[in-house]
Amino acid sequence: MASQIALSWLVLLSLTLLIGCTNGSLDERKDYIVYMGDRPKGDFSASSFHTSMLQQVLGSGAEEHLLHSYHRSFNGFVAKLTPEEAQSLKGMEGVVSVFPNGRKQLHTTRSWDFMGFSESVKRATTESDIIVGMLDTGIWPESESFNDEKFGPPPAKWKGTCQSSSNFTCNNKIIGAKYYRADGSFSQEDFKSPRDSEGHGTHTASTAAGGLVSKASLFGLGLGTARGGVPSARIAVYKICWFDGCPDADILAAFDDAIADGVDIISISVGGEFADDYFDDPIAIGAFHAMKNGILTSNSAGNSGPDYASVSSVAPWLLSVAASTIDRKFYTLVKLGNGQFYDGISINTFEGKTLPLIYGGDAPNKTGGWVGSDSRYCEEGSLNETLVRGKIVLCDALVTGEGPTLAGAAGCIMRDEGFRDVSFLYPLPTSYLNLRDGSSVATYLNSTSEPTAVIIKSIDVKDEMAPSVVTFSSRGPNPVTTDILKPDLSAPGVDILASWSLATSVSEYPEDNRISPYNIISGTSMACPHASSITAYVKSFHPTWSPAAIKSALMTTASPMNVEYNSDAEFAYGSGHLNPVKAADPGLIYDAGVLDYVKLLCGQGYNTTLLRIVTGDNSSCSAANTGAVWDLNYPSFAVSTNSTHYITRVFHRNVTNVGSPVSTYKAAVVTQPGLGIQVQPSVLSFKYVGETKSFVVTVTAEVSKSLNRSSGSLVWDDGVHQVRSPVVAYYLFESED
Repeated sequence: MASQIALSWLVLLSLTLLIGCTNGSLDERKDYIVYMGDRPKGDFSASSFHTSMLQQVLGSGAEEHLLHSYHRSFNGFVAKLTPEEAQSLKGMEGVVSVFPNGRKQLHTTRSWDFMGFSESVKRATTESDIIVGMLDTGIWPESESFNDEKFGPPPAKWKGTCQSSSNFTCNNKIIGAKYYRADGSFSQEDFKSPRDSEGHGTHTASTAAGGLVSKASLFGLGLGTARGGVPSARIAVYKICWFDGCPDADILAAFDDAIADGVDIISISVGGEFADDYFDDPIAIGAFHAMKNGILTSNSAGNSGPDYASVSSVAPWLLSVAASTIDRKFYTLVKLGNGQFYDGISINTFEGKTLPLIYGGDAPNKTGGWVGSDSRYCEEGSLNETLVRGKIVLCDALVTGEGPTLAGAAGCIMRDEGFRDVSFLYPLPTSYLNLRDGSSVATYLNSTSEPTAVIIKSIDVKDEMAPSVVTFSSRGPNPVTTDILKPDLSAPGVDILASWSLATSVSEYPEDNRISPYNIISGTSMACPHASSITAYVKSFHPTWSPAAIKSALMTTASPMNVEYNSDAEFAYGSGHLNPVKAADPGLIYDAGVLDYVKLLCGQGYNTTLLRIVTGDNSSCSAANTGAVWDLNYPSFAVSTNSTHYITRVFHRNVTNVGSPVSTYKAAVVTQPGLGIQVQPSVLSFKYVGETKSFVVTVTAEVSKSLNRSSGSLVWDDGVHQVRSPVVAYYLFESED
C-alpha cells in the first residue's frame, strides 16, 4: 500500500508537471514529492536524472519545474505538477510513490490526538492529586517522561512507600514503588528492585501518565511529543512481572498494597490465556476489592484474537479494553535487484543496504538434521550459518526473526497472510510481505544467479481505516457470564510510541544492541493504559463517582465503529472506541455497587458462605437478594441463546442524571433484522443532578447458527448528550470439548 500511495502521488506529480507545461501555469501546479527508493550506487547526477524523467512527461522546460533533488541518502525529487502529470510519473519505472507535499506538525505518539484529546484539552485542577497504580514490570525512573519538575509533594491521601535501593529512587512524579517476588527467585536479567528490565512497565506507565516530552521517537520513527493522558497525575509502581511471567500470588499482593496505599486507578496490562471463573482469577479478585474501595481496575482484554470467546478479562466490575488501530501505519519497502519495489509492514529502524538474497528453504542446517521443508520457515537452528551469513533471507512465515539473527543473516523478508494490521519490530532489518508480493520476490530470486535486495527504513503513512480492532485483540462473547458483553470498549493499542527501559534492546532480543529511551510496540497492553488514563481524567473532574459510574461514562460515550472494518462488531470493540473528551460529561450514568454485584453472583450460583468470605460482610443469597444477570445495571445489553426460535429478554436498568439539572432524554433505538428493542418509558425527565430514573428494555431476538449475531443500540438523547449502549443478541455455540 505504501508503494501504491507513493506511486500514485509520484504519477500525480509528473502529471502536474506535464499538464503545467502544456495546459497550465506554474501557479496552477502544486508541489509533489516523487520517491524513488534507495540511492543508486556509484556516481549519480541526481538533478540530471530527475530532469530527464520530467522531460518524458513535460517535454522541454522541465528543469523549471524541478524544485529539489534527494540524493545523499535516498533517491527522489520535488517538483511542481498537476494531478495528471503526477499520475503519469507514478507509472514510470523506478518510481515508488508520488504524493502531495503536505504539511505536518510535531504531535504526540498519535493516539491521543487521533482520539481528539489534544494537549490543550480542559484539565481539572485536581489532576495532580490523582494517583495511577501501575501493576506491571516496573519502571525506568530516569525517563524524561517521569521528570518531577514543577511537581509538589505527594497528595496527603498517599499511604504508600518507595522501595528505594542503590539503583532506584522515587520522586514527586513516581511517588511510590514496590516489587513482589513471592518465591524469591530472580534471574540474571532481573533487577531486584522496582526498576524495569523489560520495558513493558515503563511503556504502559508513560502512556497512562507520562509528562510531555518533545522530539521523542524511535530512531526517527514516530517523531513528535510523547505524553500520557494525564501528564500531571502521579504514578505508583507495583512490579509484579519478571523473566518468567507474572505470578498470581504477586498480582494479588500488589492489589492488596495498591488499595491500601490510596491509588485512585489500577491499570494492569496482564492476563491469562483463557478466562477463569471470577474467583479463580487473581485479577478479578483484586479488582473486586478495589471496586469495593472505590477504585476502578482497567485491564487488557487479551492478545488471543481473533478467536471467538477468547477474551480473558471478563469480570463485570472491571473495565476490559480491546486494542484498535490509530491513523498511522508503518511500512517497510523492499527493493529488489531488478528495480522492483514491494511494500511490507514492520518497524524497521535500520538504514537500507544492498545485500545478497537467499531463500530459507535453500539453506537448511543439515548438520542439525534440518531439511529445506523446515528451514523455509526460518525457525531457530534451522538455517545454515555459512550460507545465510551477511545475506537477506526470504522466509515462508511470519516469525520472530530470532532464527535468521542467530544464523548471522543481515536481513529478513517474511511472506504470509496473518497479522496484516500491525507492524512488529525485529532484531534485524525485516519486512513482512503478503503472499502475492512474497511470491514475486521468490520468482525474482530464482531468475538470477546473484539476487540482491534492500530493506529500506520504515516510513509512516495515514491509515484511512482507523480505528479498527486489530487481529490479535481478544474477542467476545464473554465465556463466563454469556449475557454480559465483553470487552467493554476499545482503545489505541497498535504501533504506540512511549518510554522504554534502557536495560533492554528495543526488540528485547539479546543479539540486538539498539537501546532507545522510546519504543513502538503493540498489544492490548498498550490499549489498557489509554483507558486507565481517561479513567483518571474523568476521576479528576468527578472524584466522588463510583468505579461503575466512571466505567459507564467511558462506555456510553464511546464512538461507534465501522462494522465494515470490524466484522466481529461488538465482540471486538464492545461499546466502541474510547472518546476521552465526551467521557468527562456523559449526561447519564449507569451506576452499580457491591450489593448489585452480590445479587448477580447469587444469580450465577455462588452461595452465601462463599460471598460472605469475598465481601467480608453479611451478604446472603436469599430470594430477595438474588438477581438475574439481565438486571445488573450494566451499560450494555447482551442476549445469548442456543435456541433458533424467537427469544425475549427483559432488562431492568436505571440511570442517574449527571448532566443538566433540568433535562429530558428521549430513547432512540437502532435494530437489525432478527432484533427488536422496546423501551418503557421512552422519555425520562429529570429535575436535578443526582436524580435517578428507572426503565425497562425488552429485547426480542431470532438468531441461528447461520445468522449467529444481530446487534443494535439504545441511545438516550437530550439534544446535548447521546448516552449510547450496544444491544447484542447471538447464538451461543456449544462447546466442542
